[in-house]
Amino acid sequence: MTKSRSELSQIVFEKVATLLVEAMERGTTSWPLPDPPIIDRDFPPVHPLSPQELIEQGLALLNIDHGMFQHKLNTVVELVVPHRMNLTDDPYKTHQKWLAKRSNMVAERLIFLINNDWLAQALDPFAPDITRWWLSIALLNGLSVGPLGQPIHQGYHMLESIAIGERPGSWHTQPEAGPQNVDWNPQAVIPRITGVMAHETGIEAAKWMLNELEIGNVDRRRLLIEWIRLLLERAELIGPLQLLEILVRRSGDEDDQVAVQVSRCLAKVIDYDKVQGHQLAELLMARDDLMVRRSMADVLTRLFRRLTVDALPFYNQLKADEDPDVLAAVSNTSADLRFLDIDLWAENLLELSKHELPVVRRNIVPSLRDYFETFPDDSRKLLPLLWQDGDEVVRTRMRELLVKMGDISPPKFAARLTDLSAEKCDLEPLWQLMNARKENSSKIWTNWLSGNGQIPQLAQKTQHVSTKQAPDKLPSLDDALDTLDQELGFLD
Repeated sequence: MTKSRSELSQIVFEKVATLLVEAMERGTTSWPLPDPPIIDRDFPPVHPLSPQELIEQGLALLNIDHGMFQHKLNTVVELVVPHRMNLTDDPYKTHQKWLAKRSNMVAERLIFLINNDWLAQALDPFAPDITRWWLSIALLNGLSVGPLGQPIHQGYHMLESIAIGERPGSWHTQPEAGPQNVDWNPQAVIPRITGVMAHETGIEAAKWMLNELEIGNVDRRRLLIEWIRLLLERAELIGPLQLLEILVRRSGDEDDQVAVQVSRCLAKVIDYDKVQGHQLAELLMARDDLMVRRSMADVLTRLFRRLTVDALPFYNQLKADEDPDVLAAVSNTSADLRFLDIDLWAENLLELSKHELPVVRRNIVPSLRDYFETFPDDSRKLLPLLWQDGDEVVRTRMRELLVKMGDISPPKFAARLTDLSAEKCDLEPLWQLMNARKENSSKIWTNWLSGNGQIPQLAQKTQHVSTKQAPDKLPSLDDALDTLDQELGFLD
């Protein structure tokens, strides 16, 4: 072993030992520990006598198995070091200073890998190690301190493994083997594994773990919701773990960030149970916290797609909010009303076009294209109203929309010009944009408005029909570029 590797190994080992003791002390505050999911019938499990005994066993296993520690350390180092070295370089030597500054991070990753290894041995279906079960469940409880990094991803994976009674590190669901796989057997008739199966005793242990987080501090409750958000992907575990009941309770959490995280679970909850998901959304909407209102405005589009008209009360409530961020998110969501009620959508656009907040008026401009396609007569005079708004962003977007309309449908463009002219709107910015795209292109329309011309007609383009024969002569490059310039409306 090189000197650099030996030095880092000693530093990390001491920190891992410290983390182990601290985590075990936290994890054994709730006593007794839950029963193991997998047991050997010939050797019934015996619960440890005291937390101190369990801590001593954990330290003893850590000290005695140096080979396991070095293997896990190598794995962590290979994962975290920057890949800016030759394949023959020693990462311990090349990145000695870099690793030394990040020894705490290395130790945290390593302690989770050790716990993962202990849990895998505890859930071995042929030779379950009961001692390692007590160690792993207590250590998992003690390491689950906050919603960042390893506690989220590694912790969740171990919790899921406990709930289904299978070793972590294995694929709990997998597709049927195909001819592209080495283990494919064309004569085999194997049903495709599409889900997981809850383990009765494992569910009880997982519920104990979730309860420990729920009764813990704010950081542990935030971690709880992060785990639940991932667990909602496993429909088979939602009911047995009573995840919806936990979310209902946490929707009234005193910490608004916990409630915000609950709102991010709404889509999956509604997919699982529409009624309970709707009730959960109502509980969150009843809160007055600013961050919760902003979060509900962000997920409003997802609610419309799943609750349809039942989400309208949420929209109307948030639309009456006074916070600019909430109003900005809600105005972006207003386009979803088109799929529920066309007239309601149009009236809502008219209402938002008169809003005092500029960002609200800006956010409805992208909906105008669909509005003019649905209501070509613009009986609500939405266009003149927004044109006189005075906000340059709104007017810029509308000019671009009108120019495109003029290229596609001159009659509709003429109708819009008539409305703008009748309301005494300044059309000079529109003419400037049209002339910038194509010189003197606005003159035809100004003449028409003054009664001295006709509405321009679109040139009928003949659609090319392939003869499936190669042409005798290809067009010149100049002719092709000229055609492209005419199509795009500007010169290169």
